[in-house]
Amino acid sequence: MAAQQISLPAKLINGGIAGIVGVTCVFPIDLAKTRLQNQQNGSRLYTSMSDCLIKTIRSEGYFGMYRGAAVNLTLVTPEKAIKLAANDFFRHHLSKDGKLTLVKEMLAGCGAGTCQVVVTTPMEMLKIQLQDAGRLAAQRKLMPETVAAGTVETKSPTAMQITRQLLREKGIAGLYKGLGATLLRDVPFSIIYFPLFANLSNLGKKSTEGPAPFYVSFISGCIAGSTAAVAVNPVDVIKTRLQSLNRASTEDTYSGVTDCIRKIMRNEGPSAFLKGAYCRALVIAPLFGIAQVVYFLGVGEYILSFLPKKNN
Repeated sequence: MAAQQISLPAKLINGGIAGIVGVTCVFPIDLAKTRLQNQQNGSRLYTSMSDCLIKTIRSEGYFGMYRGAAVNLTLVTPEKAIKLAANDFFRHHLSKDGKLTLVKEMLAGCGAGTCQVVVTTPMEMLKIQLQDAGRLAAQRKLMPETVAAGTVETKSPTAMQITRQLLREKGIAGLYKGLGATLLRDVPFSIIYFPLFANLSNLGKKSTEGPAPFYVSFISGCIAGSTAAVAVNPVDVIKTRLQSLNRASTEDTYSGVTDCIRKIMRNEGPSAFLKGAYCRALVIAPLFGIAQVVYFLGVGEYILSFLPKKNN
């Protein structure tokens, strides 16, 4: 009984720690992904991920690569905790005799992806504004022709300022702009990721009982994460564009998912939906590899083992 009682809290702790460690390691690549995805024809500052990171360091310093990291680190704990714990919850309740069919594994992933958007959408909304602020500032200096006449350069807003402004102007719905696109990204991602990870892990088990070795969990997380990331990248581009509040005068604005798809296809071509795909793969692969290692090492269980146990 005691193990069951601490199971969910332990999973939440594991997911939270995993998210913090992973995001700290890969955040600069995520920043490059956002800036590359937001670039439109006529306002291209960066030619590649490395070019973006080099220019970011030159113009904003080393810590410029961590714009928006505070928001991500704050909210990634509940986001990853919900995602990983929800998947385990749904897998447990969908299993029969300890076995899951592929369809049930996909349903569990669908449930996990649906649950996480409660946190993911506002987190991504705020993170994107902060990450993209440096790109817009660089455009004012290096490509003034893309900035509307009379536009005054302003100091980059903080996450709290953006939050207050959105709540004041649009209410809670302002923080959930792009919810539909986030669902279209996170649900398919989880449907692909969790079954693929579970089956890859099973292939690396030394016996039928117990978890796979930590290195198998890491490799499985990397492969499954990068595969799912590239598969849903077109929707991630759409989500990033919809959630960006500030744009240069030459860049398109979008009224919704279908309008975004139509304008990208017309003005930039199908290849635009793959912008930042390799960056996203480089972000997600180690992020989920690290997450799964921390998760299966049972850090949460270890922490909770020091708490006094209730007498039955």
